[in-house]
Amino acid sequence: MLKAEKQLEIIKRGAVEVIVESDLLKKLEKSSAEERPLRIKAGFDPTAPDIHVGHTVLLEKMRQFQELGHEIIFLIGDFTGMIGDPTGRSETRKPLTREDVLRNAETYKRQVFKILDPEKTQVRFNSEWLSKMSVMDLVRLGAMQTVARMLEREDFKKRFENQQDISILEFYYPLFQAYDSVCLKADVELGGTDQKFNILMGRTMQRKMGVEEQSVVLMPLLEGLDGVNKMSKSLGNYIGIDEPPKEMYGKLMSIDDNLMIR
Repeated sequence: MLKAEKQLEIIKRGAVEVIVESDLLKKLEKSSAEERPLRIKAGFDPTAPDIHVGHTVLLEKMRQFQELGHEIIFLIGDFTGMIGDPTGRSETRKPLTREDVLRNAETYKRQVFKILDPEKTQVRFNSEWLSKMSVMDLVRLGAMQTVARMLEREDFKKRFENQQDISILEFYYPLFQAYDSVCLKADVELGGTDQKFNILMGRTMQRKMGVEEQSVVLMPLLEGLDGVNKMSKSLGNYIGIDEPPKEMYGKLMSIDDNLMIR
């Protein structure tokens, strides 16, 4: 393994924010001393069949961790995917069926190895632990956080102020994502900047449940074909990494020249 300081330099490259940098350096130093790889988690909800170019920003950072000798956990949110991540949405997301989620998840497993090394990647499904929770487990999970804390999240706050519906189920989404980090004992969680609230919730949940808090590496969001909104399956402004080459080329050529550097 490279020295911890050099690893940190590589990890920070292209990242928007590292929380908490000094803690991550300590984790890397301990990892090197004990020759124990860190457990790196990144979650993807299979809400549509394609992994897109925007996802590859995160996947490339996962591959960097992999090349540094760390353990990558590609977490497929087959359970949370049926709820739908409310991040950035102005209305409640329509839930997907179990069949939709499983079909999309199979496609994800095939596509992700265009970037990640399959022999060094753990593919996990959060239904492994979330589907086994009892009603009392859900009650205890809900008691871990307050409504006031949830309403600090920008999208929830706006919807509350505009008197738009927020379902209780949507409040559970960040709690489920946080509980994933507890169950996986994640040392580091990767995500886009729009996931900051959810990922920090993981740190809180780990602390409350007696697990060492994960460090956080936030990556930039890539704009989609419209040049305004983030590349998103929900918005249909994305380039799927498994699309036919001619289709990918056509979509790329439609992007404004000012965005090509991004």
